[in-house]
Formats: sequence, structure tokens, C-alpha cells
Amino acid sequence: MPEGIEVEYYRQGAEASISRVIESLVVDDLYYLKGETTPNKLRKALIGNKVLQARRIGKLLLLDIDGEDTVGLRFGMTGRIIVDNKAAIEYLEFSSDRNDPKWDRFIVNFDDGGSMRIRDPRRLGGVELNPDVSQLGHDLFSITIEELSQVLSGSSRPIKARLMDQSMVAGLGNLLTDEILWRASIDPRRPADSLDEKTTRSLYKHFKKTIEELATLGGSHMGTLQDHRISGGFCPKHGIPLERYKIGGRTTYSCPEHQKR
Repeated sequence: MPEGIEVEYYRQGAEASISRVIESLVVDDLYYLKGETTPNKLRKALIGNKVLQARRIGKLLLLDIDGEDTVGLRFGMTGRIIVDNKAAIEYLEFSSDRNDPKWDRFIVNFDDGGSMRIRDPRRLGGVELNPDVSQLGHDLFSITIEELSQVLSGSSRPIKARLMDQSMVAGLGNLLTDEILWRASIDPRRPADSLDEKTTRSLYKHFKKTIEELATLGGSHMGTLQDHRISGGFCPKHGIPLERYKIGGRTTYSCPEHQKR
């Protein structure tokens, strides 16, 4: 959290900053600046300029500035974007339920008195000027069946690890991936390149439907499996205990009855 769906909400919220003149920045947390980004470079690129558009690739939010620079915003596990004191998401799963301004890591002040800020309790996100996006894979909202087939056929890694590889599919996180594979009746440990054409098409159907449905419902945490992703949890379809294990260091839940390897 946040996954690609949440960052799409952030992108929509960030559109409120378009065409507004940036008057000043608060960039006191140097740890939050990534790559070669420095406070001076950010101020030079942003102050006196306007936000032209808000874009997104996977979990990366991109703000294009009229000085031809782009600011990349990553949100880690607990980051949220707040524009003019209005949060695109009020609460994140697995984050604090407090709303403390001391967690503001990056603030953009506009000349009309408004602001845009990243509030991130755990400091796992970051700000980067002109980030390299060439290594990001197909976006979760726009990936095609042909692209998904190529992603799967290129590796014998567990399918969950392959789908969560941001250089393959940008935007899928732990919650979405478990939900998609549960709905598609695919064991997360199954080799990615073992799926036949029929199973791949079924996976793609559930992939697209899950993203569309959860984006409408309010986020990656709104899946059918979510409330059961706990120690001792039961499959909401079969009522039997879920298996719990790790893939690529990420806690994974699956049903031994209908998600067969």
C-alpha cells in the first residue's frame, strides 16, 4: 500500500495543482530526496513555474513542470498526497490512523495560498527530479493480453513474483496480486511460464475485472480476499484454511482447494 489504484487516486487529486504557480518549497527531509535530487535543484526547477499535467506509471506519480522538468513522487507503504488540505485518500491500510503534519516530507506552496504535500509516516517514499522511467513495465490499467502473455512466457519464477516485478507490470502490489490470483484460481507459486493460452486468457480477464472493480470500490484493500488475509484466515469461497507463506519476501495467501499448482 499504496498500489497502482491508490496512486491513480493521487494523480486525480494532484490535478488540482495544474496551472498554479509554485511560490516556495519545504524540502527539509534530505533522506526523502532520491537519486541526484537536491533542495537547490528542486527549487530551481519548480519555483516560479507551473504544473502542466499529472501523469502516472504504475506506482510512480509524475508532475510535468512548464520549465521542462518532471517531478517523480513515490509513496512507499504509507505515503499520501494532500492538496489544499484535502487528501485523495483519508486512510491507508497498514498505516497509522493519525494525521500528523510532522510527517509531511515534501511541501509545494502555491502563490494563491494553497499547497500540495506528501505525508508519509514511515518515510519509505521519495521525491526525484526527472526520474528514469525506462525500466518500468506495462501499466496495470493499460496492459494488453499480448503484453501479459509476453511477461509470463519470459520467466519460470513464481507467477506472483513475476507479476509484482515493476519492470514487468508496473503498479501491482501484494494485495492486488493475491486477489487476482485467488480469483483466477492460480497458485501464486506456479511457474509463470507454465500457463497455457486458456489459463492466460482467464488470468487476464480476472486481472482487468479486479483492477476495474477495486478502483471503483475504493482501493486495493477492497478485494474479497482482503479480510481473510490473516493468520488462521479461511478461503471466502470454500471455507477452508488459507495457506500462508512467503514469495519474494512478501506474505502470501492462497486456497489449497481451488488454487492448485
